[in-house]
Amino acid sequence: MDVMTTTPGAGLGAMIRTWRERLPPSAAALPVGRARRAIGLRREELAELAGVSVDYVVRLEQGRATTPSAQVVASLARALQLTVTERDHLYRLARLIPPADTAISDHIPPGVHRVLTRLGDVAVAVFAADWQLIWWNRGWAALLGDPSSSPRRLRNFARDRFPVGAGPARLARWPVTELDKDTTDAAVVSDLRRATGRFPRDARLAELIHDLSTGNRRFAELWAAGTVAAHREDHKTIEHPSVGTVTVDCDVLADGDSECKIVIMSTVPGSADETKLRLAVVAGPPATPDGSLIR
Repeated sequence: MDVMTTTPGAGLGAMIRTWRERLPPSAAALPVGRARRAIGLRREELAELAGVSVDYVVRLEQGRATTPSAQVVASLARALQLTVTERDHLYRLARLIPPADTAISDHIPPGVHRVLTRLGDVAVAVFAADWQLIWWNRGWAALLGDPSSSPRRLRNFARDRFPVGAGPARLARWPVTELDKDTTDAAVVSDLRRATGRFPRDARLAELIHDLSTGNRRFAELWAAGTVAAHREDHKTIEHPSVGTVTVDCDVLADGDSECKIVIMSTVPGSADETKLRLAVVAGPPATPDGSLIR
């Protein structure tokens, strides 16, 4: 008797293993050593990319874990660079309802993934239609600080920009300023209003708008203005604790299907800012005053 076809959840594990083994490390911007035997990703690499434990990946593939959460399934789909159809199949294998067309997706299309992994040291992050942070590269973490230590729910640019209460900033670990703060504020709010037209029944977006409208006066004023637009470009100055002041161009590209936003922070080629960004990437996360690393 074939255990893989009779054990509950085995179909889920078999597909995860198949998709893991077909994805070359280079597609996920991972180094390929000469002594490497695996053609695809190792379990350890998938676990790191998806933000879960190696043991959990093993249990999933062996059919011993059969009910992953929607959040874990979404993370696995992104790490495995699944197409939308494959992502939906993964949800069904996990006995979950795939995200509806009317719901904001945290899925990053494989083609977008390929482009992102080829941008080198440029600081890049991907946000969902509601400005929820769903992916970032090493350059982003080096320039602004690694957001992974913040609660997932609070990794949202709109929540960060229009805080409710006295909580600390969640997406940038050190001071960031723009040439025109008012214009950027208005652009983010307008972009969220545009998202409500595209995803009118999305619960996460509705909760975000409610929280900010009732908890942040500045957001409420801008929301009442009723402007509909998209946030496309900005110029930022970052006070980095290790390399000093870095000035970057910030450009926002949008994926037409998922409405996800690709935020790219780049420096002028040959400038002192470019040198500082490269130094920040090489140095890695700076240390806090108590000597621990910021992650």
